[in-house]
Amino acid sequence: MTRRRLADGMYLTHLPANKFKTSILSAQFITPLRQETASACALLPSLLRRGTVTCPDMSSLSARLDRLYGARIDSTVRKCGESQCVGFVAGFIDDRYAPGGERLLEPAAALLGELICDPVTEGGRFVTDYFESEQVNLADAIRSVLNDKRSYADWRLLQEMCAGEPYGVSRLGSVESAEAIQPRKLYALYRELIASARLELFYSGSAGLERVEEALRAAFATLPRKNVRDQVPPTVSHAAPETVRTVTESLDVVQGKLGMGFSCGSEDVPALLLGNTLFGGSSNSRLFLNVREKLSLCYYASSLFHRQKGLITVSSGIEFENYQKAYDEILAQLEAVRKGELEDWELEGARSTLLNAYASMGDSQGRLENFFVSQAAVGRNETPELLAAKVREVTLERICRAMETVELDTVYFLRGKEAEA
Repeated sequence: MTRRRLADGMYLTHLPANKFKTSILSAQFITPLRQETASACALLPSLLRRGTVTCPDMSSLSARLDRLYGARIDSTVRKCGESQCVGFVAGFIDDRYAPGGERLLEPAAALLGELICDPVTEGGRFVTDYFESEQVNLADAIRSVLNDKRSYADWRLLQEMCAGEPYGVSRLGSVESAEAIQPRKLYALYRELIASARLELFYSGSAGLERVEEALRAAFATLPRKNVRDQVPPTVSHAAPETVRTVTESLDVVQGKLGMGFSCGSEDVPALLLGNTLFGGSSNSRLFLNVREKLSLCYYASSLFHRQKGLITVSSGIEFENYQKAYDEILAQLEAVRKGELEDWELEGARSTLLNAYASMGDSQGRLENFFVSQAAVGRNETPELLAAKVREVTLERICRAMETVELDTVYFLRGKEAEA
């Protein structure tokens, strides 16, 4: 993997790969995640994907992709730490497999640059029909989170736990802010974004670094750059409450959702990664084997380590009447990890889970792109191999010390309306 600075606030991550039959090219703008702009920024990629000056509608754009042997360009909106990453990921046949030795990198890069630099417009703003259609789609996508109660509960826990912090903002923003977006203000935001936001470019395929760099310089030659924010947005330290916050919400559900958020006081990230994997981060974890399988207190129970923010969140589905039992048992399993009350196979199983995850990352260009873009968005340059090496060095004593700093912060419980009585 090679990192190269192409211009002010423009960086290329080049990952040579000859084992894939496809190449992948990504362009992502990194901007601070804020409640007031999250929905507008989330709307931009899908709106830009509707057409360019030379391909002003979806049919002409599709025809151009067809001429590149079925290449695809997908819009993306991601939350990486307290940054919002918006842009496109292009996938196309690697040049080694293109008919007649045709070069596809350059035209694919050119189209990617055109989508960003030269969108179709009317009267100094985005095409009205395109804007209205994509605005409705965005609002519907935000509303649809409520249909998946597990995802909704996970989001509400983070929203409550990180209230007033960027990490508590959804990557898509809110329905209210999506519906309030105005066309001219959105176009002004677009011009500001492409002029000043950090641009992360990623390529994986058989093309050499110099050729990729040349293709991208040509593709983004007209990109206006002014007052560039070269640094990634800093992560705001989480302010843990003096007492545990408890939030209860009632909806029309038949299964309760218990979420528990913990703040971590340790800087030993590899130890926290392993500690979380032991606690609830795998199918061999304490939460899965004991709370779910052995005691049958949960329909599902898992934990997630939010590395960028130093948080651990637990997600579980329970019967309403099992709230206290599940709550107590989740804390009991955390305490067992804190004290190192583990079987030998548990630690090596958790270590193997993480090592396998890092090793298998190289089998997917999509996962590699997501990994390296996420690293760049938070100002890190680690590789999967480096992270794996750090995990191999972690001892049980380090895990116990790190997990002793994990303290309950916020509890979120989603219950049925009939349980209110």
